[in-house]
Amino acid sequence: MKKLLSLCIFVLISIMLVACGGKSSGDGKKTIEVALWDENVSAAVDASIESFKKEHPDVNVKVTYTPFAEYWTKLRTSLGGGSGSDIFWMNGPNFYQYVTSDLIKDLEPFLQGDEEFAKENYYPAVVDLYSYEDKLYAAPYFVDSIGLFYNKKLFDEAGVDYPDETWTWEDIETVGAKLTKPDEGVYGYLNQVVRNQSGYYNLMHQAGGYVISEDKTKSGFDTPEAKEAFAFLNRLIEKKISPTVQAQIETDADQWFMSQKVAMTPEISVHAAEYEEVLGEDLGVAPLPKGKVDTSIVHGIGWAMNSKTKNEDLAWELIKSLSNKEGTTVMAETGFATPAHMEISKVWLDSLPNVDLQIFLDALEKAVPYPVSEKTSEWQNIETTEIQGAFLGQKSIDEALDKIAAEMNAILEEEQKD
Repeated sequence: MKKLLSLCIFVLISIMLVACGGKSSGDGKKTIEVALWDENVSAAVDASIESFKKEHPDVNVKVTYTPFAEYWTKLRTSLGGGSGSDIFWMNGPNFYQYVTSDLIKDLEPFLQGDEEFAKENYYPAVVDLYSYEDKLYAAPYFVDSIGLFYNKKLFDEAGVDYPDETWTWEDIETVGAKLTKPDEGVYGYLNQVVRNQSGYYNLMHQAGGYVISEDKTKSGFDTPEAKEAFAFLNRLIEKKISPTVQAQIETDADQWFMSQKVAMTPEISVHAAEYEEVLGEDLGVAPLPKGKVDTSIVHGIGWAMNSKTKNEDLAWELIKSLSNKEGTTVMAETGFATPAHMEISKVWLDSLPNVDLQIFLDALEKAVPYPVSEKTSEWQNIETTEIQGAFLGQKSIDEALDKIAAEMNAILEEEQKD
């Protein structure tokens, strides 16, 4: 009976340890679990892990890549159940939800006296994005700024000059028409209605408007500036310069561009390496054409720590290995993305010699942060449904924008009460 009782106690303790993030492997070593969604970064992540393991040979690291469409559901479920990975990728739209639900750990205690990690070394927009009540909750890893990718071959065939820093919305429309070849199924421009970060968020700000007010109390979707931006996007479709929204839903924007069916597309910097691999010397990049205001959206990814991890010191050491100068240098050299570490971002410029990556660093100087609030996912779900529905003919675009604003304002008002 005593043996049975001891066995039960042992099993119960083991289950509790696993549920609370205390993980060990079959060889008796501690295991740190890592979760993210993009396997294109695996070379850089693996190199940082090897560096970490040299300092911690008694620790195993397990990395799990989950497709983005499933990542957040899987992560939230595991963390909510008291388990989950020790460290994981965090993005802007989900950040507030994870902080206010006490699912990620405040990193400020780890920063105190740590000479290897200083917030001032990273782009302020990403530090601000992952700060809550002036405390950092995710270590900046890389940044996404916006540029205009274009296909040099299609420009050359049309006898059209490449885009440059002087371009405006008018140039997209006039030159896009010259590049469009209906008989060949080629469009001059892809207007990115399905993707907000690389698409309409930029245009709303360029028109002089905003997605969400600075004090996070008001939506900008019903403003004249927003309606001007969406009227422009719709005009590109009506003139057949851009694929329809239905076509964009059916075929991913990256496939449109890499299959050489669109001559130009606005997109985040993380796509540069993938596009260059497919298009080679035919790939060009220029500053995003401007409206009344010369600006664009900047976003980035951070490393967050499970608030229930039992290996917090090791988890922090691994976060540092990934996001410090050495870790971001490895990532920069692979060409995957622009490091959030400002000094190391310059290393990235040499990773793709045939692509003018300086365009993206310059964009950071005049960009505005990706719009978020405590309940971003709630109003973005409404935003996506209404915008796509309008472009599919279910209602007028202005009606959709007014509805987004009304429902978004109601959500923001509730946030102020919480």
